[in-house]
Amino acid sequence: MKLFVGLDVSLEKTAICVISEHGKIVKEAQAASEPEALLRWISDQDGTIAAIGLEAGPLSQWLHRGLSEADQPVVLMETRQVKGALKAMPIKTDRRDAEGIARLLHLGWFRPVHCKSVSAQEVRAVLTARKAVQQGFITLEMSLRGLLRNFGLKVGTISRGLFEQRIRELAADNPMLIAATEPMLRARAALRRELAGLERHVRQLAHDDPVCLRLMSMPGIGVVVALTYRSAIDDPGRFTSSKKVGPWVGLTPSRNQSGERDISGGITKAGDVNLRRALCQAATVMMHRGRATWLRTWAAKLARRRGAKRAMVALARRIAVILHRMWKDETDFRVDAPAVQAG
Repeated sequence: MKLFVGLDVSLEKTAICVISEHGKIVKEAQAASEPEALLRWISDQDGTIAAIGLEAGPLSQWLHRGLSEADQPVVLMETRQVKGALKAMPIKTDRRDAEGIARLLHLGWFRPVHCKSVSAQEVRAVLTARKAVQQGFITLEMSLRGLLRNFGLKVGTISRGLFEQRIRELAADNPMLIAATEPMLRARAALRRELAGLERHVRQLAHDDPVCLRLMSMPGIGVVVALTYRSAIDDPGRFTSSKKVGPWVGLTPSRNQSGERDISGGITKAGDVNLRRALCQAATVMMHRGRATWLRTWAAKLARRRGAKRAMVALARRIAVILHRMWKDETDFRVDAPAVQAG
């Protein structure tokens, strides 16, 4: 008898539901959210495990890797699609979610998600740490500006190197302001040092990677964008066509059609939000500060016809497609290449 196993993963426990090939619930249980515990439970079942499904999430890739190494038929399921299907249930519990995942697996109504390699996850961890430190650094600066503004003290436009000196000048005549700003300035200095170290590490990672060096041959693509793209795509062979990268990132228009209604809205915003943000930043840089290339010329013509915002999104989508083709064909970006050939 073929069995379909649905796993609803949480931090400590994983709800398990097993259904037969005829759609009947065979067994329900809970196990620790550890690959070894799940493997022990699955190996005790009577029948052939046809598929094991779990929703993509923070622990899912680690569990997927552990089950895959044990030669189990495990698949990651797209979060948005699973949530949409489980929303129809009037009562939401871990037990019911596991049953819903098992039934989606049994019916085949799911979209598999690529499980990233360990190296890609490590790079993403470094990029996430850099972003968190950078956000904390900016938040401290904005808090200092707001704190002094309450007393009519305006920091104004100033470089990062002179920011600390300017804050001390404004707070010099008020002991209470000195007591408030000094700890924040020390924390800002520590974050600035850590951010500089992470920036050096990120640059070194990009320059040591031949794929990132190839991606950075396109004007407007820096080390952060290249590493973000490299770690998000992970394996270019999982896309049968470069044109599929744009919809995967969520940079294609959404559509809502029903009867006589047919509405095209904004972009779908599906896929990796960090990659989508990085591509949009790269497109903005290329449009306003990049070198003169055929790609920038194409975006400028589109901006005159459809507006700057739509042109930026279209350029970001095209950058994603071209970077994938450069990666797969192992070719550098050609500044003077015709648009027809490069597409």
